[in-house]
Amino acid sequence: MYSKLHYISQGHTNDEQLRNVQQALDAGCNWIQLRYKNATQQEFLTVAERVKKVCEPYSAVFLINDQVELAKVLDADGVHLGLQDMSIEKARVLLGTTKIIGGTANTLADVLRRVNEGCNYIGLGPFRFTTTKEKLSPVLGLEGYKNILDDLHQRAIQTPVYAIGGIVAEDIQNILNTGVHGVAVSGILTAAIHKKELVNTLHNALYANT
Repeated sequence: MYSKLHYISQGHTNDEQLRNVQQALDAGCNWIQLRYKNATQQEFLTVAERVKKVCEPYSAVFLINDQVELAKVLDADGVHLGLQDMSIEKARVLLGTTKIIGGTANTLADVLRRVNEGCNYIGLGPFRFTTTKEKLSPVLGLEGYKNILDDLHQRAIQTPVYAIGGIVAEDIQNILNTGVHGVAVSGILTAAIHKKELVNTLHNALYANT
């Protein structure tokens, strides 16, 4: 089963991106999504090649945000696609059946669409306000997650759902109680002084009942 903790990379320069990914790996993250929205194609390619290499010694899953063709060229483990990105069906044709394809969702309708499209996991959010994303969708909060996950349970849908958006360690137990599989974090880990301790805390909370 997929890791319950995903790290979505941050950084305005190649060096920042690479440093943040390396530190996340060193801290114990084993699932990295490269997100580098304002990069040129050459910058993205350079960083993606490096990130793939640094993930290998950790046996970490390496996903690329949005850039399906690049994921194919680099033989990344998969991609994560926003609602306005390439369709999951088209990405599946390009990448094949063995690659991981994750999809963003903000509402129950989005989630059902993603499940229909055949994605492997869903990033559902935002949990609360976050500065990481420029165009933020309406905040879900615990009640929003509970309503959506209850509906999925009634439909016997088992696609793993990850909460995302402004999550801190103290939120984990309440979020898991809604039925989500795990969480995706970005700013909290990038900004942490003691990253290994934070990842340990997150892992302990996420895997407490397994």
